[in-house]
Amino acid sequence: MAMWMFLGSECLLFGGLISTYMLYRGRHPADLGPDQVFDIPFTSVSSFVLLMSSLTMVLAVSSAAQKDDRRTNLWLTVTALLGATFVGGQVYEFTSFYREGLGFTSSLFSSSFFTLTGFHGVHVTVGIIMLMALVGINKRGRIPGDKAEVVELVGLYWHFVDVVWIIIFTLVYLIPS
Repeated sequence: MAMWMFLGSECLLFGGLISTYMLYRGRHPADLGPDQVFDIPFTSVSSFVLLMSSLTMVLAVSSAAQKDDRRTNLWLTVTALLGATFVGGQVYEFTSFYREGLGFTSSLFSSSFFTLTGFHGVHVTVGIIMLMALVGINKRGRIPGDKAEVVELVGLYWHFVDVVWIIIFTLVYLIPS
């Protein structure tokens, strides 16, 4: 129940961030907006990597339900690696935007863009930490209670982060301002 309440509060957080971005997405100089800096093919590949991590998370939950610790740890680690690849792509993207002159304080658009996607990146990073901590705890055999349930709770958080990215990717990158 606590995880569902937490995810509900996260929906409110991301709802506010997405609303702010939608309000300010057209507020940028003519020569430095989304059309000039976004690399849709790169972000699409990065998004695909993150979405594939949902599949590996499902495989981890399934392995935990079958009480297969080795495969559970394998799929949790693969999920974390895919998440880290996504975060690395975000860092690359942010760096290239900055080099093109789009900084956090360049415009209302850039401030809301960096805040929204940055918060999402932080959530993915927290998820990676949760996944790797779960691998460590599982290797030591110290997961309290039902192991499959614990893996599934971490999976709920991970899937939430993926669903939020689908919304962000669609609204920010695919729908023009």
